[in-house]
Amino acid sequence: MRRWMMTGLAILAVATPASAAPETWLVSVDRWGNAEHGLLTLESRDGVLSGRFGDWALEGRKDGDRLAFAATDSYGVPYRFEGTEADGVLTGWADYPDTSNAGPRVRHGFSARRLEMPTGAPGRRTYAPERFSNTFTADLAPVMVIQPGDVVATRTVDSGGIDEHGDVVALYGNPQTGPFFVAGAKAGDVLAVHIRRLRLNRDYADSLDGVTGRAMSLGLAARSADLGKRVRWRLDRAAGTARLENPPEKLKDYVVPVRPMLGGLGVAPDFGFAEQSAGDTGRWGGNMDFNGIGEGATVYLPVFQPGAMLFMGDGHALQGDGETTQWALETSLDVEFSVEILPSRPLAAPRIETQDRITVLGQSSSLDEAARAATGAMIQWLEQDYGLSVSEASLILGTAAEYRIATLAGRNAGLALSLEKARLRDVPRRTPTTD
Repeated sequence: MRRWMMTGLAILAVATPASAAPETWLVSVDRWGNAEHGLLTLESRDGVLSGRFGDWALEGRKDGDRLAFAATDSYGVPYRFEGTEADGVLTGWADYPDTSNAGPRVRHGFSARRLEMPTGAPGRRTYAPERFSNTFTADLAPVMVIQPGDVVATRTVDSGGIDEHGDVVALYGNPQTGPFFVAGAKAGDVLAVHIRRLRLNRDYADSLDGVTGRAMSLGLAARSADLGKRVRWRLDRAAGTARLENPPEKLKDYVVPVRPMLGGLGVAPDFGFAEQSAGDTGRWGGNMDFNGIGEGATVYLPVFQPGAMLFMGDGHALQGDGETTQWALETSLDVEFSVEILPSRPLAAPRIETQDRITVLGQSSSLDEAARAATGAMIQWLEQDYGLSVSEASLILGTAAEYRIATLAGRNAGLALSLEKARLRDVPRRTPTTD
């Protein structure tokens, strides 16, 4: 089956006057209940349409608010579209071939919404969130189209949907800011997300007392029946510290330095995957809850949809390894980030790079499986970037690997495997291949 024909959110450009610049639209084709997305550009000159549908050339006609065009695949088979534009929305039918049998064709509904593509050099962009998402999905309209090199300033709310003013502005369950559509990103690419600035924007955070189930012994569980209560922390933004608002006597002098982090960071999963809850994780990132995803970190994620569709949220003022209290110090954050699009290459798991470490994040239903996933992903990274064999990579891991529990609180357990860059200084790093 020619699965490659169309994989993510589509972009459609429509120009009306002969000399008008193309317009850009976000297109979704309903493939038997699954939204399939892809890139499409159209240009109109005196009613004649031209452009591309993915890698395929197309041609057609535009008559007022009605459009009809066909794109021909590499086998010479046409994919036909007919639609009507009204108020910035295009709706209609896509006529597709049966990919298993020559001759039969199927009609699918499609819709499109106009996008404002960035022009000119990258610059500073600001997005004040107006809505939030409780899923990682390609089916939402993007909140902003950005380009590599833009520095984007935005905000996240806490896991309960509470903003910097203490107002409930979103549903609980790790509501995410986004999605941001990254111009030029396509399926198979790698998206590098640079977290340039991460700051507290309110003076309190909430956590729970108690121990999450994965870390709870039977004996401890018997003594913890009354735990799980909300605990308020006061944040001193000037001093960069947190202390309990109503501490028990033995913790009245307990003060900890804050280290803001993003619990949630992810892109839209591939076609055929259901919307993923903002509490879930996968190769696309998600609710990773790894305390190494803070200011100065770069997170590498595989792209499955055009535009990547980037989300972020679930801010924490501080989190110990594992998020053992189920909630970390949940709070809202001011975020500044930028992105790069890197060449296509396989990524078995999310990667995180800081000034002194490279880290992969294994995520699975058990810590054993998470350890296997992390180990395989780090060996893949050493193969790609350092040209090492599995044997050679194993010797690096055997002498330098640092395994840390990233999270125990989510539906998946997370295990971070890190290597200090200093341990690799005598192993030349090379330009990654697409193998």
